[in-house]
Amino acid sequence: MKVLLVSMPDVVPVLVHEAAVHIPNLGIASIGGNIDSDHEVYLVDLIRKRRSVKKYLSKVIARIQPDLVGLSAMAWQYDTCVKIAHLIKELHPPVKIVIGGYHATLMAEEIAESPEAQWIDFIARGEGEEVCRRLVNGLAGRDVLADIPSLSFRSAADGEFVHNRLAENLDLATLKPPIRDKRRLTWGYHLMNAGIEAMETSRGCTRSCNFCSMKNMYGRTFRTYPIPRVLADIDDIYYNRKVRSIFITDDNMVLDPNRVMALCDAIIAKGYKKLKLFVQADCITMAKREDMVAKMAAAGFRSVFLGIENGSKKNLSVAGKGDIVAASKKAIANCHKHGMMVIGGLIFGFPDDDVASIRENYEFFKEIGADAAYCQIITPYPKTGMRDNLMAEGLITNKTDLKKYNGLWANVRTHFLDSDALQYHFWYQRQVVLGWWDPPNAARRQGVLWTSIWRFVFKPFLKLHYRRVMKKYGWKGRYKREIARLERMNTFDDLKEY
Repeated sequence: MKVLLVSMPDVVPVLVHEAAVHIPNLGIASIGGNIDSDHEVYLVDLIRKRRSVKKYLSKVIARIQPDLVGLSAMAWQYDTCVKIAHLIKELHPPVKIVIGGYHATLMAEEIAESPEAQWIDFIARGEGEEVCRRLVNGLAGRDVLADIPSLSFRSAADGEFVHNRLAENLDLATLKPPIRDKRRLTWGYHLMNAGIEAMETSRGCTRSCNFCSMKNMYGRTFRTYPIPRVLADIDDIYYNRKVRSIFITDDNMVLDPNRVMALCDAIIAKGYKKLKLFVQADCITMAKREDMVAKMAAAGFRSVFLGIENGSKKNLSVAGKGDIVAASKKAIANCHKHGMMVIGGLIFGFPDDDVASIRENYEFFKEIGADAAYCQIITPYPKTGMRDNLMAEGLITNKTDLKKYNGLWANVRTHFLDSDALQYHFWYQRQVVLGWWDPPNAARRQGVLWTSIWRFVFKPFLKLHYRRVMKKYGWKGRYKREIARLERMNTFDDLKEY
């Protein structure tokens, strides 16, 4: 069997900029790495082909002639996923298409009954490694589709989708390493001017945040890879790929601090030179375990994303986070003490938010001293507790256009602001409170070249540019131009006909 696994070209410009940061898709790499070796597997990450999606896929499909194409998509990428499925069926009618990822898992029954189901043959729900391995074997005549947990497939009798039972969570110790070799057809992944790869050391999270869809994938569980497997992944990236920067995709790596300490000791013992690790973590653990933070810094952890979310205790309660304001401050202090850069996550658009509270949340962020902000508006992701709560209060203003479910768009209103006002002040208050980013010392030490280019070339140029824009258009005009740019970000002209 020839298998082609494809991830979407859509990006979140705040998190993954069109040009500055491209991180490889670990999901399709891990699924591909676990398909039995007698099948041919190829990976295409369309984030590297954003400006020529149709042209590039046409060439790849014609050359490989795959038997099965797997498409992975988040909710906000699903519209593009459907268009690509249509395109591939048109290019190569015999091909079978399986879709997977968070959205396919949460919305499998709705997708099966939708018009776009005509382009879809299978749905892989939950973790994809084992279900896709068995699906490929099933299509090769070595397995029975009806026996594969987490697979949705069309009945031979009436063509309707049959949804097999959901599989148990995988034993991560049984998984093979992800694909990072020549089977990957797209290359050039980078963080600013340095190469970057992705890996994971654990899956899941036991926290109770009600805006997150993670528990719909794994339940409120936390599983870890054996430390030797983690080291093998680092070895592959470090020695075979010659890459020194690694983004660890774990949802919350630090849930088991003692394991983190043991892993860090193992990394230190390996003696990697110039290794840079980037990770996500929760504030509570990073605040309570300074010894762990110190060990992480010694092992090469250079930057951490902390889910600070909000400075309001009431809003944190609404999010299911509890009061973590003090923990946020302490976690940041611990990270800075040991030379780690902090990217703080902020969420806006809670039911009681008004203009003053939006401004106060940005001011809170400045007060706690995080180095960079990743800001989002509450998004009512399907099947989350937050969506149920907002729906009950009548605060969701966009229930169906999932392309805008990426955290940047106001799909909700508050008791004091309609969606348009929320969208504007989410943008405007950031400009006037946070202003232009000034790279902290940790960032300057880690990236002298790109931070210097930002400080002495791009930033002065952009300041001059926006001074002219402000003189001509004012705040409202500048805002409209920015929104128009963001609207175009994930519009792919060559897919419009699908």
